[in-house]
Amino acid sequence: MKNIVRVLAGISIALALLATTGCTKLKARDQLNKGVQSYKNARYEESIEHFRNAVTLDPTLLNARIYLATAYAQQYVPGAETDENKRFAAKAIEEYKNVLTADPKNINSVKGIAYLFLQQKQFDEAKKYYNQAVQIDPNDPESYYSVAFIDWTEAYKFRQDERNKLGMKPTDPLKDKKVCALVKNHNSAMVEEGIGLLTKSLQLRQDYDDAMAYMNLMYRERADYECDDLSARAADEKTADGWVDKNLLTKKEKANKQGPNGIVLDDKQK
Repeated sequence: MKNIVRVLAGISIALALLATTGCTKLKARDQLNKGVQSYKNARYEESIEHFRNAVTLDPTLLNARIYLATAYAQQYVPGAETDENKRFAAKAIEEYKNVLTADPKNINSVKGIAYLFLQQKQFDEAKKYYNQAVQIDPNDPESYYSVAFIDWTEAYKFRQDERNKLGMKPTDPLKDKKVCALVKNHNSAMVEEGIGLLTKSLQLRQDYDDAMAYMNLMYRERADYECDDLSARAADEKTADGWVDKNLLTKKEKANKQGPNGIVLDDKQK
């Protein structure tokens, strides 16, 4: 008899715990839904409170963590160097990483972290996460493009710094063989990687006009340090010009496909 009483008591406690857990999860869902509504209405601070409440109530509610990270990221203003702005970026990165702890292949969180590091000019970290995004989704042209963009940015900065030391204009060709060799030694690996990544990006999205624009810039970077091979420089400049023409043509074709209010029409609608 006593055993039966103990069993019944255990069942009662288990049912009570299940009811409490279920109630907590429902409250977490309610906070998540309220947060989404606030987010959609651009009330980001309010949405953050709801999402934080949802995470506290149910730490396993992954969507709440994703929304919380995104809400922090939405508050971040690229280029603003205030402590508050940096805090928003840091909190967003922290929450995205929390998502990755539960779901290591969450592509939106990986790209979210990469973007925030990129905007803060933390290029090594940004590149690491964009490369991680490539591993997760090798068919996403934007991740290849983003790594190439970082390559070009760093190559361009180094080249311009060396030009500034010589008092040169940005468009003046390098003639100092010593400086030219220095630029080539520093930039060539990044330029070659960038060209390869942009090629891959354009294979995946043939009308990717941003990738075309940077393909032009990459070839101009390579042409710039080819001081000892003028025929190679001329060939790269010609290739760069070709990418300019292709980019303009692609933009024109996209514009022609747009209907009222910027809606892109497919062939059947034209």
